[in-house]
Amino acid sequence: MSGFLGWQLEDTNRVRALLPRRAKMPSTRKELLTKVSMSLHGYRIQTAPLKRNKPTRPSDRTARTEFAGDADIGPKTGSTPMQSAKAIPGYMAPIEAEEDVRTASIEDPPDGGYGWVCCGAVALINGFTWGIAASYGVYLSYYLANNYFPEATPLDFALIGGLEFGCAMLISPLCTVLVRDVGRHAVLLCGCFMMSGGFIAASFAVRIWHLYLSQGVLVGIGLGAIFIPSVQVLPQWFLKRRSLAGGIASCGSGFGGLAFSLGTAAMIEQISLAWSLRIIGIIAFIGNLVGVILIRDRNHIVNPGQLGFASHLVKRYDCLLLLAWGFVSMLGYMTILYSVSSYAVQVVGLNQARAGILTAVLNLGTGIGRPMIGFASDRFGRIEVAGILTLCCSISAFAIWIPAKSFGVLIFFCIPAGAILGTYWMTVGPLCAEVAGLKEVPSFLSLQWLTVVLPTTFAEVIALYLRAPAMGRWSYLYAQIFAGLAYLIASLFMFELWRVKKRGKLMSQQPEMVQR
Repeated sequence: MSGFLGWQLEDTNRVRALLPRRAKMPSTRKELLTKVSMSLHGYRIQTAPLKRNKPTRPSDRTARTEFAGDADIGPKTGSTPMQSAKAIPGYMAPIEAEEDVRTASIEDPPDGGYGWVCCGAVALINGFTWGIAASYGVYLSYYLANNYFPEATPLDFALIGGLEFGCAMLISPLCTVLVRDVGRHAVLLCGCFMMSGGFIAASFAVRIWHLYLSQGVLVGIGLGAIFIPSVQVLPQWFLKRRSLAGGIASCGSGFGGLAFSLGTAAMIEQISLAWSLRIIGIIAFIGNLVGVILIRDRNHIVNPGQLGFASHLVKRYDCLLLLAWGFVSMLGYMTILYSVSSYAVQVVGLNQARAGILTAVLNLGTGIGRPMIGFASDRFGRIEVAGILTLCCSISAFAIWIPAKSFGVLIFFCIPAGAILGTYWMTVGPLCAEVAGLKEVPSFLSLQWLTVVLPTTFAEVIALYLRAPAMGRWSYLYAQIFAGLAYLIASLFMFELWRVKKRGKLMSQQPEMVQR
């Protein structure tokens, strides 16, 4: 130890690094050795300077120095470390081992265990929320083709689909605060009743405004009250496998969308639109209820800051980049998700059944691709993979969707597109943890959901407005270009965040920012 300390004394800056941040530098070699030794052995050093009276005699000067004389330095024979520390002026009690254990438990999630049950529960919830929402493309195609509500316009039906997403995101601050005040399961159960009730109420709609309130607003609020509290759970259970767990959980929306797209199209054709809505509502309630019963959080360990609007995050450049990526990429996502089915009917000339198959294949790609993307994110970097996949979405829209004029080409587009279009939904939780830190995940996610309210609500409205029926084969060209450009611009935001990460400027890479 003496040799090590002697070497350290050659560089004052290195010695200072061994001491607490505001500790006063001693004036003598002996005092310096004592401070560094006690710091290395786990004692806290008093950082505030001691108040000393002006000495009147040399003996008083010796007695009133910050440290005791040589005889009082170091632990005495037969005394405990606590007693020795108390005997040395300028020192406080030793650091408790429980603090280190508690810190380790917060920073290191179990990476498994019951977390895999929660992963399955979130996958189930995603299947019966976003899987059902993704099948709205089947309803949209049916509404547009059959003039179901005579007073309605195509923009009305597009806005109703957008409201499902928009209302779900809009209530995120309220859901975050309610989870903190009344509990996660209470909010989840309310969401189950509202979402199911919205579909059943929509089955009795006879005017377009009835559909706005039921299948648009009520279903959207219920969807948000289920999704928002559930998506906050997984980052608390996983660290090294965080993206893989997120991919497995989000693939539930893909397989759910596959099942509900095919099932909805069949029920509309074989039974009726009204009964398809009622059956979907009942199935959604049962499936979501099972997921709610199984899900558990670790809030008692993590103690996250559950703020409805975390203004301190908005001031961070890295956080703003992630918010911008989500906002712009959602413009492309909603356009492609809801337009492929109607494009197949109105441009390619497919029937309703084949258009439903396209929506199903799109969701099949989601179910198969997202776990693989999660694995790649853990292996090669979450920010890096998200940026590359966002750029691939842009390329696929320009290179495959625009030239597509047959059922086979559209199938070829939907399989890879389904895997990568929803990169935002499967990576946003792990990305929030990586950028801002684990404790900020609920607050940062609340900001994320608020950011995507406008694009999820109005993206398909913009896409339908961009249609040019007079152009015939190219009537959807402007909407397709709009989707491709949205993903291209979003990828630039993510590549800039990648650059910030390389420079070590992320909030999670600066401990003093995370601890505030």
